[in-house]
Amino acid sequence: MIDDLDSDIQALRERVAHIAEYLHLDTKRAELATLEERSAAPGFWDDQSAAQQVMSQAAGLRDEIEAYESLVDALDELEVANELAVAEADDELGVEASAGLKDLTRRTNDLELATWFTGEFDHGDALVTIIPGQGGLEAQDWSEMLMKMLLKYATLRKWKVDVHDAPAGVELGIDRAVFTVHGRNAYGMLNSEHGVHRLVRISPTDEKKRRQTTFARIEVLPVLPDDVVVEIRDEDIRVDVYRSSGPGGQSVNTTDSAVRITHVPSGLVVTCQNEKSQLKNKETAMKILRSRLYEIEQEKRRAEIDALKGERQEISFGSQIRNYVLYPYQMVKDVRTGIETGDVNGVLDGDLDEFVIGYHRWRVSEAQAVLAE
Repeated sequence: MIDDLDSDIQALRERVAHIAEYLHLDTKRAELATLEERSAAPGFWDDQSAAQQVMSQAAGLRDEIEAYESLVDALDELEVANELAVAEADDELGVEASAGLKDLTRRTNDLELATWFTGEFDHGDALVTIIPGQGGLEAQDWSEMLMKMLLKYATLRKWKVDVHDAPAGVELGIDRAVFTVHGRNAYGMLNSEHGVHRLVRISPTDEKKRRQTTFARIEVLPVLPDDVVVEIRDEDIRVDVYRSSGPGGQSVNTTDSAVRITHVPSGLVVTCQNEKSQLKNKETAMKILRSRLYEIEQEKRRAEIDALKGERQEISFGSQIRNYVLYPYQMVKDVRTGIETGDVNGVLDGDLDEFVIGYHRWRVSEAQAVLAE
């Protein structure tokens, strides 16, 4: 018997209509028309930097408008396909309609997410750092597992990733990881992963096969646009060059092109070694330093809560945002939202949408509840 998906389709259509109210599409269409008119004006490309910003802004608006319009069209097509499948009792068409409903639900979730991102940098790129915490050598292994999880998630999202630094650990895993995720809403979405992540499993290094609890911290910062001013004086930084290394000995750049920049006043240290060019590594390290110094300024302005990172906690017991249990049972559970799943392998393979979307839905509902008080 063919499942009639009509009620699910109508519920999805109501969600899409509700999302449209928050997107202010008419305003965005008018804004896009203005930007396109500017881009067609003589001398537009005389200022390359300003022109690129206009084109980037136009592309973002165009993508958002097209995402909504294509979703509405796809819903119309799905409704027709479902009616035919039910009327003709066509199993093959029914399977296609079910798959279509799943795909459109995902696309609707993505579009809904876009309406939740109202921060200055939410729609831009993200700078991600992973730091081992309590757990000794195994924390380095856990850090590498988290890095792979986020890289796989980025691949599923069709985001581009530049790994800047991921030196191998003493015996296994990585000492740390620093990478940039390029993609629309990357910073806004990955904020869900900012915090301490706790792993419980049988220790792979313990001969007695005892249970081990391990911690690592994921830090997510925005990649700052060029027009955001962060003062960095030449006399305040020290630049050191050293020989590159990498996890597992693969694709290692063996030239003396790795760069370490120390910001003396703050004590911040930034490293980058993914490029063969020392100059490019230095440029990337300076971008990372800008983001971290900007964060420090935000902390000074917001003594109670850091608006970009959240409250800093020890990377240990009681501070985690999510638990990953591999033994004695299998479960991943987010402490903040209560969302959980038994598909641990799926999560570690990058299937994070349930947690990412669930976190932002929880975040928005919490904010709305505060406003209603």
